[in-house]
Amino acid sequence: MSVIIKPIISEKANSQSELSGVYTFLVDTKANKIQIKQAVEAAYSVKVEDVRTMIYAPKVSSKYTKKGLQVGKTNKLKKALVQLVEGETIDIFATN
Repeated sequence: MSVIIKPIISEKANSQSELSGVYTFLVDTKANKIQIKQAVEAAYSVKVEDVRTMIYAPKVSSKYTKKGLQVGKTNKLKKALVQLVEGETIDIFATN
């Protein structure tokens, strides 16, 4: 099981990382905070102070077509906000 799926690169996430050292990652929905902390420390060789997680419910969409009502949904997502120890940084663009 791969815990970290990918880092989230957005304007808000970049400003949080520059100002307060909080990095945002898209993680496996079954991973807990301890597993996320260990995975980030192993992947980026940094010391993690705190991990906060949030789960996004799937979004349901429907549309009317010739064949009737078509219903679809997106997958459930889990984001992790990782607070690093003072002085530590992650160069997301240099790593895979």
